[in-house]
Amino acid sequence: LSQAGLGDVRPRDFVAASAAVGMSGAAAAFAVFGGALPPIAAGLFAATTPLAVYRSRRERRRAEAREAWPRMIEEIRLQTGALGRSVPQALFEVGRHGPAELRGAFATAEREWLLSTDFTGTVSLLKARLCDATADATLETLLVAHEVGGTDLDRRLAALIEDRIEDLRGRKDAQAKQAGVRFARRFVLVVPAGMALAGLSIGTGRAAYSTAMGQIVVAFGIGAVVACWVWAGQLLRLPAAERVLDG
Repeated sequence: LSQAGLGDVRPRDFVAASAAVGMSGAAAAFAVFGGALPPIAAGLFAATTPLAVYRSRRERRRAEAREAWPRMIEEIRLQTGALGRSVPQALFEVGRHGPAELRGAFATAEREWLLSTDFTGTVSLLKARLCDATADATLETLLVAHEVGGTDLDRRLAALIEDRIEDLRGRKDAQAKQAGVRFARRFVLVVPAGMALAGLSIGTGRAAYSTAMGQIVVAFGIGAVVACWVWAGQLLRLPAAERVLDG
């Protein structure tokens, strides 16, 4: 939940939301199919909706961070170079004017720095809050420059900016190519649901779903839909950049 930007959401609230959505899904399935197996299968699938929503929010947060970091790194580069500010000063100044999703993490890290002046610990805290590969690489570069010194910080940051821009360009190209597939993936849910509703007006309708064989077939169908949905999601997932963790 913290990585999704929902650190203030309590686990029991998350469980309660999942249970509520699951029961709603089970009730809808019971209204259409009757029996026990389809409502149980549909309820379990529906209960994963809050988790999917939180994961989607996490992905949006990571995408926003990827978009923002090249500009933020460039600002840090200018402040440590042309303006002559120290690495911590430049980092927190840029963080205060960064994307809204990132400001909370920077504010927490800045308070830690003001209290302890331990930049290593502050960087570790900020990395844990941001949970982003680009942030890791940037912060490790700044940490080395702060502790060791040297004159090549500008060059390293410029190279990092170029690398991040290339990564963003590649991801955007891949997402553009996947647009049609992402749209088609929705039919994995829409088409079976439409067919199930249409079945109510054919033959014996709901009574056919209520038979023992009907219950088994419907439950199997729901399971197949879930498997296809998950499989399609795995195929569409772009590889995440490796994080630079504390050694």
